[in-house]
Amino acid sequence: MARKIPQLNMSSTADISFLLLTFFLLTSSINTDKGLSRMLPPLPDPNAKPPIIKERNVFTVLVNTYDQLLVEGKPGDIRNLRKQVKEFIANPYDDPNLSEGEIITLPHLGQVRKSKGVISLQNDRGTSYDMYIKVQNELAGAIYELRDELAQEKLGRSISQISDQAILDEIQKAVPMSISEAEPKAIGGK
Repeated sequence: MARKIPQLNMSSTADISFLLLTFFLLTSSINTDKGLSRMLPPLPDPNAKPPIIKERNVFTVLVNTYDQLLVEGKPGDIRNLRKQVKEFIANPYDDPNLSEGEIITLPHLGQVRKSKGVISLQNDRGTSYDMYIKVQNELAGAIYELRDELAQEKLGRSISQISDQAILDEIQKAVPMSISEAEPKAIGGK
């Protein structure tokens, strides 16, 4: 007579695999891409006339298909962009070739110089995403550094140490994020 082969009970295998799958889905993390944290400006009043911006108050940055920078009409380097933007916006020596400013009085900060400068960024359709992000990072970094310097000067502490929203709003008003991004188009290259 033939011997019977012992068999394993496989009825709970599906339950165990489902539990393992659920465990790994719940305990693992999925990396998600993060975008630029920018808020679009409100829609302009259709009856209002657009503001007149003097050429002196526009800092032009162009990025071509080959990821080359043209800053204020001259070949530029991404490593110097932040410094150039800060100098243009701050204009500490009231240079007539840099942005104008006006003195405003704010309750927590007192009198501060608010720049009328606008950064105009234009990319070619062939600009790489990597270069686009690098340029955006440098422009935003320059504004954040100017805000931090203002906080240090007026309040004696870093902007990261300030929790009062009213003061943070005043700092943002004194150093606004004035970046105008034009629609991408072909702007030439090498």
